[in-house]
Amino acid sequence: KMEEIFSSFDPEPIGAASIGQVHRAKLIDGRPVVVKIMYPEVERIFRGDVRTIKMFAQIAQPVHVPPLIEIEKQFMKEFDYTQESAQQIKVRENLMKAGLASGPNAICTVPKAYPELCTKRVLVMDELKGEKLAVGLRKDMERHAARAGLSPEQFRQEEEKKERELKNQGLVKRGPSSEEYDKYIRILDGKRKMENAGKAAYNYTLGWLPGKEWKDYELRDTLPINHAKMVDDLIYIHGHEVLVDGYFNGDPHPGNILLMGIEEGNPHLGLIDYGQVKELTNEERLLFCKLIIALADDDKKDIIRLMKQSGYESQNMNEDIIYRFAKVSYDEDNDELTEGKHIQVFMEDLEGQDPIIHLPQQYIMIGRASVMLRGLGHALHQSRSVAKIWRPIAVRVLEEEGLL
Repeated sequence: KMEEIFSSFDPEPIGAASIGQVHRAKLIDGRPVVVKIMYPEVERIFRGDVRTIKMFAQIAQPVHVPPLIEIEKQFMKEFDYTQESAQQIKVRENLMKAGLASGPNAICTVPKAYPELCTKRVLVMDELKGEKLAVGLRKDMERHAARAGLSPEQFRQEEEKKERELKNQGLVKRGPSSEEYDKYIRILDGKRKMENAGKAAYNYTLGWLPGKEWKDYELRDTLPINHAKMVDDLIYIHGHEVLVDGYFNGDPHPGNILLMGIEEGNPHLGLIDYGQVKELTNEERLLFCKLIIALADDDKKDIIRLMKQSGYESQNMNEDIIYRFAKVSYDEDNDELTEGKHIQVFMEDLEGQDPIIHLPQQYIMIGRASVMLRGLGHALHQSRSVAKIWRPIAVRVLEEEGLL
């Protein structure tokens, strides 16, 4: 019975997940939780939709069939919330053990799941206090616009204009580094504190006089978000999951990321939704560590060798195409690599030039995660080489295994 588990339960959903909706509740002991409830019939509908997409891809775009098969296999795990809770618990424990989700240097939080309260269609976990990444970034843009004396729409148009002008010059707009952001934030925070001190002096003197109104203080959550650190932290966290734990979330899209601790002056990431977790064997994990080092060093010969070893096979085994496929799938994408084409169009062109016979199925979800993380970076003008960020992790892993 619900009254034996929850002291309160909000019937109005606070949001929708991919296959269910989310409600706020409190456990009997008062702990705030969220409860994810699966939609009825969603599994049957999904299976039908994927079957239709695969049939279309087999005829029109066969390059997408292997990834679709792997994504379908991973997605089917989402239809059992008991399995998802177990996956969430394991990822959380791994990140806490590494000090990434606990301790003084923690850069993320993964909510605690309550497996004893979970069923196939119900998932109960701690509520994270934060806001969705898209909401936080929109507010951040509005604050930037206000500082520039522009409306959000005017600010967006100005940024797009700058971007077009740079592109016409063959350049790419790049945002500030993490260190530059920190310096800018410290300057604004110093200014904020000085203004608040002035407001406090006014409030506790003239503010007491009849007819006078107290001045509102500017809170920490008005400071900018360090976009560079956020992107670096996200990529690093997933690198640890892949290369150290061999157990990672293959679906790190912005809807699964929260911004937390802004008001407390401890900004960090909240990571949710562990329905699509992929596990690598020890051999697969170590081979991918070697591939990451080759990609980071741009060692074309070793990249091609390791791709062949991982199971990549194409009709002609064109080495230039194997190299570019690996770089764009797992490491980075830029106009030079993709010839100015959208990443999907580029991959389809590679398939047209040298049709793929077999993909390394075990690494498809890594490629998917890499593309998602890079996509967020591009959107924030924080483009990254995933391999360069993951390289130190890969080196450490191989050294500990005695393979370097």
